[in-house]
Amino acid sequence: MAKDDKPKKTNGDGPAEQPPQGVDVPLSGEAKAATEAQLTVLAQYIKDLSYESPSAPASLQGPGQNPQLKVGINVNAVPRGDDVYEVVLNLEVHAKSDSGVIYNVELIYGGLFRLLNIPQHLIQPVLFVDCPTLLFPFMRRVLADISRDGGFPPLMLDPIDFGRLYAQNLAKAQQAQQAPSQAKN
Repeated sequence: MAKDDKPKKTNGDGPAEQPPQGVDVPLSGEAKAATEAQLTVLAQYIKDLSYESPSAPASLQGPGQNPQLKVGINVNAVPRGDDVYEVVLNLEVHAKSDSGVIYNVELIYGGLFRLLNIPQHLIQPVLFVDCPTLLFPFMRRVLADISRDGGFPPLMLDPIDFGRLYAQNLAKAQQAQQAPSQAKN
């Protein structure tokens, strides 16, 4: 000890200094985890899969005149227990040409998620934006594999902006609610 009874400065190998009174001490890892928002993927799975190529093998020779691809996706979420939700992506792909159907794919891909310490007003955006964003790459791979296994080039969907889709659906729902009240006026 120095003359004034203060601990000497050390090179880091000495005893840790005690924090001054009244200062917040960071929580331990376990205590911090208990209060932070958590999104956990419990499972992910193919719930339903249908692939049909009614004009094969002729359609495998080429797509025909004026090939068209129509892709639709919907997101659904339902509670499955305390803090556990099932999020399902419903994907429909229809490839056709002037000569008829090339192939159709219907894929329902789901996931179970545990949401802890998420404020109530944020649960719906997490379920309809964050969870589908986590599931999408896996669903995309299944679609690419099934189209390739059907004899066609793998169908690689572009990433989907689930945040934008969620915002658009909210705006449509608000317009639909306002339309009946405006019709009464």
